[in-house]
Amino acid sequence: MRDVIIIGSGPAGLSAAVYGKRAALDVLVVEKEATSGGQVINTYEVDNYLGLKGINGFEMAMKFREHADLLGAEFVTGEAGGIEMIEPGCPEKGYSVKINNGITVTEEETKCIIFATGAKHALLGVDGETRFTGRGVSYCATCDGAFFRNRTAVVVGGGDVAVEDAIYLSNLCSRVILVHRRDQLRAVGALQEQIISAGKVEFCWDSVVTSINGDDRVSSVSIRNVKTGEETQLDTDAVFIAVGMVPINAAAKGIVDLDEKGYIIAGEDCKTSQYGIFAAGDIRTKKLRQIITAAADGAVAITGVSELAN
Repeated sequence: MRDVIIIGSGPAGLSAAVYGKRAALDVLVVEKEATSGGQVINTYEVDNYLGLKGINGFEMAMKFREHADLLGAEFVTGEAGGIEMIEPGCPEKGYSVKINNGITVTEEETKCIIFATGAKHALLGVDGETRFTGRGVSYCATCDGAFFRNRTAVVVGGGDVAVEDAIYLSNLCSRVILVHRRDQLRAVGALQEQIISAGKVEFCWDSVVTSINGDDRVSSVSIRNVKTGEETQLDTDAVFIAVGMVPINAAAKGIVDLDEKGYIIAGEDCKTSQYGIFAAGDIRTKKLRQIITAAADGAVAITGVSELAN
């Protein structure tokens, strides 16, 4: 029986793996994607992680993974699910976890579980979004921005990610328009100052995208002003969508309590409603979802695991 199975290998999961191995625990990390790192691998530059100013997100993720590997954390690629108590009604006896790698399904037993599954990009839900995904619609400026060098791009959103995307694209594209439903940005002050002082990004305030248009690829977006109701059309080659995140909670449903948005309810001790199960990183209820708080959650969760596993 494992001491802990960590589901997800973003900053929270990798931090938990490092702290788990240093605590001499038997650790297994389950990651459904081909690469560890979670959202951070799609970040062009991380400027606010202590001691690593300006590091590329993918490089940071690889450093985190290398640290866990060096300490001997065991990783397996697959999707975790089918979580059940080994002895019904007795969570202190541990849990069984099914792992599906797309070919076979294996089963592991563990004393504790850490959900570190993170969150994914929210959809706009407008006509054309699904049709043109990969053909002008993107959720990752750093992944796809280079395809639109010297062309026009629309960024939808007003938070940190949207502003970061617009800044990044402004150094590649001939024209960048940021469409936001409010009349001011929600991004942190430093990013707001940066995007405004650079003067490279145009703003379309109080507006929402109502459809994404084109033939084989994106050619324009339809926009409605939420205050006046006026509808216009913007010609563009690309639409980068950054309107928030949705928790990745499929494995946790029915196992632990979730809030109304689907995040796992867990306090600063990372303990969930279920004995022996913890939530770390962006998947849990919290005010600040950042790399540094995810890494901290991983360490805190392992502290709780150590108390139960030893």
